[in-house]
Amino acid sequence: MIVNLGLVTALSVFVWVLSVRLKNASIADIYWGSGFVLISWSQFFQVGYSTRGLLLSIMATIWGVRLAGYLFWRNAGKPEDKRYRAMRDSIGPSFVWVSFFSVFLLQVFLMWLVSFPLQLGQTSLPLYWFDAFAIAIFVLGMAFEAGGDWQLSSFLADPKNRGKVMDKGFWRYTRHPNYFGDCCVWWAFGWLALSAGAPWWSFAGTLLMTFLLLRVSGVSMLEKTIVARRPDYAAYIRRTSAFFPMPPKQNTQEVGHLQSS
Repeated sequence: MIVNLGLVTALSVFVWVLSVRLKNASIADIYWGSGFVLISWSQFFQVGYSTRGLLLSIMATIWGVRLAGYLFWRNAGKPEDKRYRAMRDSIGPSFVWVSFFSVFLLQVFLMWLVSFPLQLGQTSLPLYWFDAFAIAIFVLGMAFEAGGDWQLSSFLADPKNRGKVMDKGFWRYTRHPNYFGDCCVWWAFGWLALSAGAPWWSFAGTLLMTFLLLRVSGVSMLEKTIVARRPDYAAYIRRTSAFFPMPPKQNTQEVGHLQSS
């Protein structure tokens, strides 16, 4: 596991140097998904071949490459994300070093902790029938995460939808299908790790990712900024589940409210 930490730290330093040259710290978001791919395959080759380890690494690759590729496509040709721009404007020239510690190295630490199921779940124990439940949860999560991103991107790309709320497809049942899907993926990883005989505390990675999605960088932070900037978004909140997919409440056809971009 220490080797894995060293590898993602080295890669993070490289990405940080690249961000300095590009004057764009947003590439840290792209690195997030790919870092888990590196950790998973590093652990696989250290531990040695196992069916369970191969499954975990392939699943991590599907999730991480999809996320990194989507963020790269979404951010290509665009200026630095407003979160990092605000930090850069507030901090000034010292942002270069502040970003190294508060963005890139912090991300390494979180990545290493969250990836406990991927690292500790790679054992030689064979797959059992109940592991199919974890695989099903993973497939469900990928459908919501990738499907939600695709639906929202298609919606925002149509000029006719400017100023309207996206409440079709997965977005009809949850305001954050991508975050819900992400959560499902990591619960699948956690289940596979526990069924492989990993220590109970390996599930801390799954719980940490869930906490980040719900309370830190996901639902809580995004909705706070949306409601503050766009009061009409409150109507969508009232009729649609925040996280877990649920049938919408009354007035599901309400239109004219603003959607996050």
